[in-house]
Amino acid sequence: MAESIISPGVYARENDVSYIQPQPIAAGAAFLGPTVKGPDNFPTVITSYSDYTRKFGDTFTSGSRSYEFLTSIAVKNYFSQGGQTALVTRVVSGTYGPAENTYISCNTGSLNSPFKIKTLGKGTLYNNAALSGSAIAASASYINLDGSLITGSADNIRWEITNVNNSLGTFALSVRRGDDNTNNKTVLETFNNISLDPNSPNYIEAVIGTQYVTTNASDGPAFIEVKGAYPNRSNYIRVEEGFGIRTPNYLANDGIAVNTDLQSNSYSGSLPTASSGSFLSGLGALAVGAKFFTEIGTNAQGLVAANYVDAIDILGNRDDYQFNTISAPGIIHDKIPTVTNKIIALAEQRGDCIAVVDLVATGAIIKDVTDAATGLNSSYAASYWPWVQVKSATGRNEYVPAGTLVPGAFAFTDASSAPWFAPAGLVRGGLPGVIQAERKLSKGDRDVLYAAKVNPVATFPGTGIAIFGQKTLQSKASALDRVNVRRLLIELKKFIGDQAKNLVFEQNSISTRNKFLSIVNPYLSSVVQRQGLYAFRIVMDDTNNTADVVDRNQIVGQILIQPTKTIEFVVLDFTIEPTGATFT
Repeated sequence: MAESIISPGVYARENDVSYIQPQPIAAGAAFLGPTVKGPDNFPTVITSYSDYTRKFGDTFTSGSRSYEFLTSIAVKNYFSQGGQTALVTRVVSGTYGPAENTYISCNTGSLNSPFKIKTLGKGTLYNNAALSGSAIAASASYINLDGSLITGSADNIRWEITNVNNSLGTFALSVRRGDDNTNNKTVLETFNNISLDPNSPNYIEAVIGTQYVTTNASDGPAFIEVKGAYPNRSNYIRVEEGFGIRTPNYLANDGIAVNTDLQSNSYSGSLPTASSGSFLSGLGALAVGAKFFTEIGTNAQGLVAANYVDAIDILGNRDDYQFNTISAPGIIHDKIPTVTNKIIALAEQRGDCIAVVDLVATGAIIKDVTDAATGLNSSYAASYWPWVQVKSATGRNEYVPAGTLVPGAFAFTDASSAPWFAPAGLVRGGLPGVIQAERKLSKGDRDVLYAAKVNPVATFPGTGIAIFGQKTLQSKASALDRVNVRRLLIELKKFIGDQAKNLVFEQNSISTRNKFLSIVNPYLSSVVQRQGLYAFRIVMDDTNNTADVVDRNQIVGQILIQPTKTIEFVVLDFTIEPTGATFT
């Protein structure tokens, strides 16, 4: 509570204005696709595979068989190859909604539930309580004798209230894993000394957070709309804003608890009782008849083309989301071309990422692959073939599209060298964990594929399986028909573009230009030293910033570069000399 200003004196007050404006979410690769759990259509930054499994899960059961989404396999491979951050957007089919807590009772039974919490993730997976009509069924129907939940799992959660303090008006709220029990609790996070007093700094809504996101497509492409006054501090739950009971000024200025409220009930009676419970009413489950792995076609792991539209539109916001690679594992171009075309268009429109696309389903022949590639023409996309077999988290060996693993090769290249090195060959194009390719390609097969802009996944006995090509899907022969050059341009445009933002609304003077050049010139020199460029030149002077340009409130800079080329063809001439020839 703040001090009351009554008698003369000096009163020091604090105003916390240190809230830091969130920065754009920056990640190496963006993945779109179905996941076991998590928020839908909300790009979420992931820092490790364990972080991914915590937020999005890994395996699930459908019928009598366990499955793993290709999204999970792609993210796992990406981090195993040195990826630092990923942006995962869960795509769903149908209506999904969060689960909410079972009834939380008060110290005084006549009062309503003091607050409500909901899961941040959506889906029926979060439900672990049973309903009978409109009421919660007897605990015996969903709680075992040891306190475990019958439908509790590592992928859902439960809540617990402890340390209720009537004198201070505080309590603790813990989030536990859904598969624990009374004697072996797995506490995921705890919020101590929280209060129902909205004037307290530890007010429950402020401590845990009330924000949630929805997808809004009312006036054009979909975008994320954030609702709720308090940012989320929890990784699992949010408080339903404005629901339940408030106890304003629970403590008086003398620190003594207020005895009564307007209802003549003790404020302490509004506090929750020490108890635990589960969640219910979550909406959304895996689509019936979903097709996985080699069965993927127009039904891609339970999803169809329309399910991807909003997710792709949301990622079109460059100010909020930054990444250099985008992939939708499980989307096959000749089965669902509208999605791959939209992803490629997104990459072109953003200009700061390259799309990895898969062209054909399993069982295809080389002509099918080359025919599918013919209709695509973009330096912002690249394709790879054939499918490869990996060990799934379910324990089975499964065939997956080659594009599932390519972002991992990009990540390894970035970590070991730089984006302008080719993510191909035996040095940087290896695919660890691959058991075998769907088809072993001969030199002739690779020639046909490469001529058609498709990067072969080659099998070399005794050496391994590796990406053996780095063409983009651009049809015209130029430097940009190579992946390493496109990724070089993406890297340069990002750095220089970020620096150029600082010029906006500055004075259009020689001093401003020189300040910009003093940053960009050393950077490009470092790229030359790191084998990304042969040479470069920047022109930003009076020759291209004439009086007319200045009067239009513009500043013009020309950046001329010579990208370093990669060695793709090694020609060795062996000449047989006659006996007695002299070698110098």
